[in-house]
Amino acid sequence: MRQLMWFRSDLRVQDNTALTAAMQAGPTIAVFLLSPGQWQAHDDAPCKVDFWLRNLAMLQRELKKLNVPLLVRHARRWPDTAGVIAALCHEHDIGSVQVNAEYGANEVRRDEDVTASLDALGISFHSHLDQVLLQPGSILTRSGKFFQVFSQFRKVCYQRLNTAPPTSVGLPSAQTPPGIASDPIPDSVAGFDEADAALQALWPAGEHEAAERLERFATERLDDYNRDRDMPAKPGTSQISAYLAAGVLSPRQCLHAALRSNRGEFETGSPGAVTWINELLWREFYKHILVGYPQVSRHKAFRSATEALPWRHNPQELAAWQQGRTGFPLIDAAMRQLLATGWMHNRLRMVVAMFLTKNLLIDWREGERFFMQHLIDGDLAANNGGWQWSASTGTDAVPWFRLFNPLTQSRRFDPDGRFIRYWLPELAELDNRSIHEPASAGDLFGIADYPPPIVDLAESRQRALNAFRNLSSIDVPSS
Repeated sequence: MRQLMWFRSDLRVQDNTALTAAMQAGPTIAVFLLSPGQWQAHDDAPCKVDFWLRNLAMLQRELKKLNVPLLVRHARRWPDTAGVIAALCHEHDIGSVQVNAEYGANEVRRDEDVTASLDALGISFHSHLDQVLLQPGSILTRSGKFFQVFSQFRKVCYQRLNTAPPTSVGLPSAQTPPGIASDPIPDSVAGFDEADAALQALWPAGEHEAAERLERFATERLDDYNRDRDMPAKPGTSQISAYLAAGVLSPRQCLHAALRSNRGEFETGSPGAVTWINELLWREFYKHILVGYPQVSRHKAFRSATEALPWRHNPQELAAWQQGRTGFPLIDAAMRQLLATGWMHNRLRMVVAMFLTKNLLIDWREGERFFMQHLIDGDLAANNGGWQWSASTGTDAVPWFRLFNPLTQSRRFDPDGRFIRYWLPELAELDNRSIHEPASAGDLFGIADYPPPIVDLAESRQRALNAFRNLSSIDVPSS
């Protein structure tokens, strides 16, 4: 029986659960669907789509070594998918379709439609665990509900992973060539501008590059991760989030790299390794939240009472934030990093998100969307989870009365202004004290081509506290 491997956000041959299952079950061909209308509806960034296409080309080379042809088909929106997959199955006499599960509400609905269409044709549809370490729905409270607090979720994850750590499936053996030619991979897709060469150079495509990055991080920087990860001027993070989001790396590969470096320990040993494993579990947590609380996939706050917050509509302040022209150097440097590289340091994602939602009191959904429109590692679960955490509307959110002060954050995590000077060269001549607050530099401030602060921190903080305090309650949804 011929198998169809349908690639989505799993662009690799190593440790790919569905690909291995397909090739073990029978002769396999593969397909990737171009869905520009759906990608636009999801606010996927042009640099992210470009990254997909570049990795798709590399994937095709690796599949060729396995004698698996990769076909490319077009389904502009996901409601078109069932018909496209059914037609492809008819064309190539497919008996079974193999996929790795995805968890957003739209992804789940798409797969349900495809399953129903294939059932009518007598074709089976098999979905595999691959994007997460543990099956969503298998990590529950004693009352059978999805966890809403990360620390409790993490504790159960550790128990489960220590008992039965996930195993990688390795690389499938090459099959007999099926006599079907692969399709050319497009260089671009209509509606998405091709990323510039400088940005592409920051994010080379392919499993080999991803594996090298992971190995370098695990052997050279993992032990210091707990100390260096909050310092944006240091190369203290893994720089593999884009590869995880596109599925060029699996979470199992990442976990195993950390465990190898930490002598197999999850909770003890290197503080850096333990901290990074916790970050992998945060990613896991937000994927599980998509399943347990699907409203977060539909632009709804996890904490329903916060839908009543009086968010401000201020296009000028929103634009200043988007362009890195707020007058707060750490905020602006972070936003310019995002615009130039398709990526932002994780500490700074929290700082700029809290500035938008608390100091400017602008709806978190504006920030969530802008991030998705520019992030090369844009991921619904992680992006939504992070934004709702910062806005105090989400699961396990930062307490609503806690606001990051961007000046304090700047002085603490970029004390000598190296990060700020790199991204804001107009401030390069300021001293290490003034670099964080140019308005305090007197005449020097008038020389620099840099705007004054768009908001008073003390007044805006009080405004945010009043807005939250006036809510009748801040509840959490029932599962």
